[in-house]
Amino acid sequence: MKRTLSPGRIRALQACANAQGIFTILAADHRDPLRAMLNPNAPIKVTAAELTDAKLALVRELTPFASAALLDPIYSAAQAIVTGALSGHVGLLCALEEQGYGDDAFARTTTLLKGWSVEKAKRLGANGVKILLFYHPESRAAKQQEELVRAVLRDCAQFQIPLFLEPISYSLEPRVEKNSEAFARARRRIVIESVRRLGALAPDVLKVEFPLDVKFEKDERVWADACAELNEASPAPWALLSGEEPFDVFKRQVRVACENGCSGFLAGRAVWRDAFGVTETQRTEFLRTTARQRFQELSNLAAMYGKAWHTRYAMPNVDENWYRETGI
Repeated sequence: MKRTLSPGRIRALQACANAQGIFTILAADHRDPLRAMLNPNAPIKVTAAELTDAKLALVRELTPFASAALLDPIYSAAQAIVTGALSGHVGLLCALEEQGYGDDAFARTTTLLKGWSVEKAKRLGANGVKILLFYHPESRAAKQQEELVRAVLRDCAQFQIPLFLEPISYSLEPRVEKNSEAFARARRRIVIESVRRLGALAPDVLKVEFPLDVKFEKDERVWADACAELNEASPAPWALLSGEEPFDVFKRQVRVACENGCSGFLAGRAVWRDAFGVTETQRTEFLRTTARQRFQELSNLAAMYGKAWHTRYAMPNVDENWYRETGI
C-alpha cells in the first residue's frame, strides 16, 4: 500500500519540485571538494568567504532554472537567503551531516553537524533536509546507520519536513577500490539492496547513485534493466545524484533512469565543475552559458521522461476538521 503523506510534507515536496512533480535540483552543499577545485595546490588556504562567494555564484546563476537548491548550513544556506541569491520561488534543502566518516573505512558511519538540526533547518525556512549516509547492507555499521536515519525521521515527523536520504555505497574489502572493476560487479546489488532496506525506513525521497559503474558496463539496455530493478525495490520516489560523473555521461544516466521510474535529479559537479580553477570573469561566463545549458538539458530530459514524485504516495482525505488532528 502507498504511504500517505501529511499536508505539510506534501507542500514541502511541492516546493522542491517543478509543476509536473519532477525534481530538478541544484546540488551545491559541497565543502572540501569545492575547496580543492578553488585551490588544488593548497585547499586549506581557501577562506570561508571565498567558499561562500563561489557557492553564491552557483546559486545566483543556476537556481533560476532549478526547482530547488541543496545547500550546506555553514557556507551557503543562510547566506543565499539574506543576499537574495536564492529566490523565494525556489525550494531549499539543507544538508545535516558533517563531512567524511568515522575511523573505520570499511564500516563507515555518518555524523550529524554539531549545532545544526532538523528544527533549525525548518526555522530557517528549508523545505527539506538531506543526509549523506555511507551504507553497505553487509557492513557491521549498517544497523548504526539505520538508527541514525530513524532518529532524524523522528525529528522530521515532529517538524513536518521531508527527508532526502542519500545512501553512498563503498567497498568492504581493503584491496577493492570503489572505482574498480571488482566493485563494479557488486555495485548493482549493493545499491539496490540499500534502496530496499533504507526505503523501508520511510524517507520521503531517496537521492540515489546510478546502480552501475558505466565505465565497465556500456550497454544502455543493461542500464535500463538495473534502473527498473531499483525502481521496483524503492518504496519512495527516487532522484539521481550526479556524483563525479562527466556531464555527457550523467545526461545519459538521467534519461535512462527517468525512463525507468526516476523522479528527477540533483546535479552538482557534472554541471558546474568547470566553473572553478578559472578567473572570476570566466566563472561567471561559464555559469551563464555552458552550465545553464547543461542544467536546462537535464531538466528537459527529466520533464520528458520522469515520474512525478507524488505518484508514489497516497494523498490524505482533508475535510473541515482536518486541522484538529495531531501530526499535521
